[in-house]
Amino acid sequence: MNIQTHSILVIDDDKSMRQSLEELLIAAGWQVNAVSRAATGLERLAQTQPDVILSDVRMPGMNGLELLEALDKNTAPPLVLISAHGDIPMAVKAIQDGAYSFLEKPYEPRRLLTILTHAAQQHRMRQSNSRLKERLFRLSGLDRVLLGRTPQVVQLRAEVMDLADAGAPVLIEGETGTGKELVARALHDLGPNPDAPFLALNCAALSPDTFEPEMFGIAGQTDGRLRAASGGTLFLDEVCSCPLAVQAKLLRVIEDQQILPVGGQTSVPVSLRIISATNEDVDKAVQDKRLRQDLLFRINTMVLGLPSLRQRRDDLTLLSAHFLEIYARIYETSVPQITQDDLAALMAHDWPGNVRELRSVCERRVLAARRGAGSMAQAIRTDQTLDDVPDTLREAVAAFERELIGKAIKVHEGKMDAAAEALGIGRRTLNEKIVKLGLDKDALL
Repeated sequence: MNIQTHSILVIDDDKSMRQSLEELLIAAGWQVNAVSRAATGLERLAQTQPDVILSDVRMPGMNGLELLEALDKNTAPPLVLISAHGDIPMAVKAIQDGAYSFLEKPYEPRRLLTILTHAAQQHRMRQSNSRLKERLFRLSGLDRVLLGRTPQVVQLRAEVMDLADAGAPVLIEGETGTGKELVARALHDLGPNPDAPFLALNCAALSPDTFEPEMFGIAGQTDGRLRAASGGTLFLDEVCSCPLAVQAKLLRVIEDQQILPVGGQTSVPVSLRIISATNEDVDKAVQDKRLRQDLLFRINTMVLGLPSLRQRRDDLTLLSAHFLEIYARIYETSVPQITQDDLAALMAHDWPGNVRELRSVCERRVLAARRGAGSMAQAIRTDQTLDDVPDTLREAVAAFERELIGKAIKVHEGKMDAAAEALGIGRRTLNEKIVKLGLDKDALL
């Protein structure tokens, strides 16, 4: 039977008392960190993250009651005070101010250990509840990412929840614009290690010449991106477009969970959950010898299929209303009403760009509504005559993205996760676009 070890920060200026407490607690299986001053204890708090604090009351400098007042009541572990000079008024005030308990010296060891154990268990339970609330918040985020009420989307959300804790490799299949990276991030965020790294690699951009030093690191110089991401998730986007030479190196990492730094003699273990994504037919990619079959077998333990927008037309009204509201907030205007003609236009369109295309259509609709004109049918048409259009498509896209991203950053006051969510892209993609487009975040705020 495994006994859960608790940790404690002991603060007492009396050296003999401090050593006595250390010996008692270590013998009882506790991890102990002991200091002689309350101010030192406050500095150690963030580093050691104990389950409970045991502190003397009367000490030079900051005393125990002042320490209690300095602690953040929302995040700090419980504080148990102990004093040879304690009296009833002091004990009552300490408890009223938030202390977990108060004991007088000389203490009874069994009672002290019982109080400390209960305090530590309460702290861990509170932390667990906080994580649960955070996970529930992320679940509501999943609802926003996979917004919809059609059976395909409801089933997809359930599958994401089931697979999040599994740890098995997942292959996400879906057309362009269906939200594959957002689903990959949801699998990571809802998993057991949401605070661990999420390393997203665009496989089409990987070079066989630079892959090993960049990903494996150089012995004695750099750790490499894979080692830095160990303990987290490796997301292989556009996996069918990965160069074959890189596929062989990735396969070794996935199979062995080890990397050999360039110039090194000893392999370094890594722990990575593998999530991949593609908008291609993987069987055809294998047949065309663009995707190694042995790599496919390693990454497709579980497969998630993302429905196209054509397969979930009943969600069009809900999605449109959602995106119209987002862009109306970004452009500081009223939300356009969806008319029967708008609905007819939405249902008649084939949506080759899926949800990503619908977002763009809703943005054009909001921009037109801000000028007092427009309809969904006009927003869907791509052959509209526009004033001041740049000479090339690349310039037009860059200008469009620059304006939209700038507005999103302003609206969300520089909160990049919120801006990325509003734009319907991953945080990594947003950062890359900011650099590529030469945007100055500070100048926007």
